Amino acid sequence: MWRYFSYRLLQIPLVLLIISLMIFVLVYIAGDPVALMLPAEATQQEVQQLRAALGFDQPFYIQFWNYMIDLIKGDFGESYKYGVGALSLVLERMPATFELATASMIIAVVIAVPLGIISAIKPNSIIDLFATSLSVLGKAIPNFWLGIMLILVFAVNLKIMPVSGTGSWKHIILPAITLGTAVSAQITRLVRSNMLEILQQDYIRTAKSKGQKKSVIIFKHAFRNSLVPVITITLLQLASLVGGALITEMIFAWPGVGQLIIQAVYDKDLPIIQAAVFVTAVIILFMNLFSDILYRFLDPRIKFN
Repeated sequence: MWRYFSYRLLQIPLVLLIISLMIFVLVYIAGDPVALMLPAEATQQEVQQLRAALGFDQPFYIQFWNYMIDLIKGDFGESYKYGVGALSLVLERMPATFELATASMIIAVVIAVPLGIISAIKPNSIIDLFATSLSVLGKAIPNFWLGIMLILVFAVNLKIMPVSGTGSWKHIILPAITLGTAVSAQITRLVRSNMLEILQQDYIRTAKSKGQKKSVIIFKHAFRNSLVPVITITLLQLASLVGGALITEMIFAWPGVGQLIIQAVYDKDLPIIQAAVFVTAVIILFMNLFSDILYRFLDPRIKFN
């Protein structure tokens, strides 16, 4: 097992190198940020001076080399707009994004797990039909539309929730529901399918023949054995929520990394874009590795080649 994880750890620098190259190339071809940073009446000489100061007048390979050297040092440069270190600004916003992602995942699990279990216990019933329909609907609804509807209903009309921003526990409820709805739908279907499969196994029939209580069979035998893929997908979805909360954070003015990235794209603030995407990629890579490790501890029968 440790040989497998050592191999996975050795893969991370290579993956990060490829990601860094992709980030640099995509930002490089996005356009010249100097034109946005200077006013429209700036002279050509001022444009050239700023381009030289930022290093944009150098050949592509030299710019990439300097970028990689700074990356190894953990230096993504200063934000063009805020005038502070891009990495420090991203790390400052990251706790807010983690808070929103964690709250979204808690809501998703609290809704999805009971629905999935009940749906599996009573297949083809009204409850099963309701849970299945709800999961399909939750996956189909776009986040931006759901967020706007929640604001209109609970903030504008009923006035029981704040519209946007942070400050109290109420501020996180609407964005967490918006972000967690699609994840809840996916977890519901996963729990239902795993439980249905496990409830057909021989050891479940043996437990029933021995007269064990239904609650013991469901929770101790069936649900416990279905936890491995559920926990894994939950961790992977948590990582994706950290990197995919852009639209939700913009709708609710949540001061996280997603909002920072979108604003940086508008401003062509290259250091912030590079730092934010790189940090998000690192988080996702290590969350994937952690899920593999957790796989092994939850089910010792799993073997890694």
